[in-house]
Amino acid sequence: MNAHDINEKWLSSLKLKITSPYVAPTIGDVRLKELIPQLDGRGDVIELWSLPWVKEYNLALPKHIYQSATDTGVIKAWHLHQVHTDQFTVTRGKLQVTLLDVRKDSPSFGHVNTIFLGASRPRLLKIPPMVLHGWKALSHPEVIVVNLQTEIYDPADEFKYRWDCIDPTLWQPQHG
Repeated sequence: MNAHDINEKWLSSLKLKITSPYVAPTIGDVRLKELIPQLDGRGDVIELWSLPWVKEYNLALPKHIYQSATDTGVIKAWHLHQVHTDQFTVTRGKLQVTLLDVRKDSPSFGHVNTIFLGASRPRLLKIPPMVLHGWKALSHPEVIVVNLQTEIYDPADEFKYRWDCIDPTLWQPQHG
């Protein structure tokens, strides 16, 4: 299946297999790497990406790195890429990321993973091509995301869908 073949009607018809956010991701080739703050009396340093991690943690070599800000409560979803892999971390605030495997030939087809990223628990998330994803900013005043993607940005590889075309109750908090 191609990204061009996916539409909101098909997405809303999928039988979802929702996984708890408290377990490791179940979607094939999604990676979540804990980032370790190095603290001292002056502050802290966190490595966001390192070349040896490509082999050690099955990450991808970035070709394009950018930072984006998302205002509190905003949901940026849904979208996917036919070609590039996203790898991102949060450097300020807290973010809910929700993933849906739409690769028909994948053993994890239909799996939904929710992952929380934040400055208080720094992690790097790798999202392969054809895994639908989006995020919701959970903290004030905004959330800062640094994305290390594998290809130079190409609008032709950006497929977007409405935030509520898939079960809108996936977005937290429900009743905060």
